[in-house]
Order: sequence, then C-alpha cells, then structure tokens
Amino acid sequence: MKKELNWNLHGLSWVDFFKQIWTEIQQDDLFGRAAQLGFYFQLALFPALMFLTAMIGLLPIQSMLPQILSYLETVLPVDSMPLIETYLNQVVSGSGAGILSLSFFGTFWAVSTGMAAIIDTLNAVYNVKDFRPLWKARGIAMIMTIVCTLFVILSMILILAGGVLSQWIAESIGFGAVFTISWSIVQWPLVIMLMLLAVSMIYYMAPNVSHSWRVITPGSVVAVVLWFLSSLGFKYYVANFGTYNAAYGSLAGVIVLMLWLYMSGLVLLIGGEVDVVLENADRDKSAA
Repeated sequence: MKKELNWNLHGLSWVDFFKQIWTEIQQDDLFGRAAQLGFYFQLALFPALMFLTAMIGLLPIQSMLPQILSYLETVLPVDSMPLIETYLNQVVSGSGAGILSLSFFGTFWAVSTGMAAIIDTLNAVYNVKDFRPLWKARGIAMIMTIVCTLFVILSMILILAGGVLSQWIAESIGFGAVFTISWSIVQWPLVIMLMLLAVSMIYYMAPNVSHSWRVITPGSVVAVVLWFLSSLGFKYYVANFGTYNAAYGSLAGVIVLMLWLYMSGLVLLIGGEVDVVLENADRDKSAA
C-alpha cells in the first residue's frame, strides 16, 4: 500500500511541477488520447440524453425539459444547443418503453467502452502494463460506469428536484423558508462534491496500480476546476469570437460539441497526470 498522497508538491518547485506535467502530457500523448475519449463521450452523450428525456416523457414531468436545457446552457457552447434541443424535443415527443430500453443499453455500452479507454490511458499515464484478465478489466469498466451513472442521476435529482425536496423536508421538520434558502445554497457544493468523488473513483480504480483510496485527490480537484473553467471559457469564446456558423453552416453545432467533449476528456487525463507527478515526487522524497 502506497503512502497517502499529501496536499503539497513534495519538494518540487512550481516551475519543476509544471515542467514535469507538460513533459508527461507529451510523452503519454494525452492530446491524441483525449480525442479518443471525446469520440466515446460523443457516442455516450446522445443515448444518455435519449434515456433521460424518454424517462421524462413517460412521466408527468415534461415541464422539467426547459429546466434541463437551461442547466445545459450554463456549460455547453451556444452553437451546440440548437442541435441538442432539437434532439431532446424529438425524443420526448416519441418517448416509449422501447426507446427507454434501447437508450439505456446504448448508453451503458458507449460509457463502458469509454471507461475501458480511460483505463488504457491511465495505465499509460502511470507507465504500467495492464496484466489483468480481460473479464476483470472490463468488469472494472462496468463498475465504474454504474457508479458514475449513479453519481450523475443523484446530481440531476439534486439539481432538478432539489427545490421540491427541500420544500417537502422543510415542511416536514418545521424549518420553513430558512431550510429552503439554505438548500438552494448548499445543493451546488454537493453536486461539485459528487463530481470530485466520481473523478477520484476513476483515478483509483482505472490504473493497474496499488494505491490507497482518497476521497479527493489534487488531480480530481484540478480536473473539475479545469473542466468548469474550460467549459465557461470556450462557451464565452464561441458566443463572442467564434465564426463556426459562418464557416461550417449547419455542421457548426456538431463541431463545437466535439471540441467541448475533446476538452472534457483532456482535462480528465491532465488531472490523472497531476496525481502521478505528485505521487512519484512523494515516493522519490521518501526514498531519499
């Protein structure tokens, strides 16, 4: 069992730390591997949206669709929204048990395949060979898929139904409006915490290395922060400076969405590199 990773640079200067990160990114070809992850993310995105909206279409909660779109607009680039909005409206109008089951299996296959790609990439990041049997490696990918799916569902419940749940709890325990207002403040930190846990779980389970479980790692924090910053920054760039519509016409939404998914895969891998560099520095410092 490796020593617990502390929240410091373990003797590295900030310059050396960033140099090592950049060197590892190039050596492990993270830019190319992020393109692979972006492709799998795209394969998983539309079946996942189909599953979510088909489930909404079968329940008397269709009014939540505009709320879902409003939350997507906070992180997705503007040019990609018409594509997703049209798709979601078509799925809701044709919702049924067949679409629900088809989208579920499509999502599970695409996400588990993407998790398998993450396992392969993080093994390269850790510079280890994966000698685990195929059934074990694929089983780990499926477990990661299930856990991440549960995190996403719980996050969606907190975001979409958080207000209703907080009001019901407030009325049940007699705290009234104070609890409801407090919940509106707390729900977003809870969602961010779920994201950090999901990323930490990926960094713990995916690579074929023996290391201790950490609820939050420096890499998971870097990955989540970079994801928010890159998403908001790219959204601002596309809205104010991008000329994708003029250059690509109706394909602009697809191209912008692919770029955003590519960046999402890249920041996930960069977070893994951060943990590896700090873990190696900790081991070298202990051996000195």
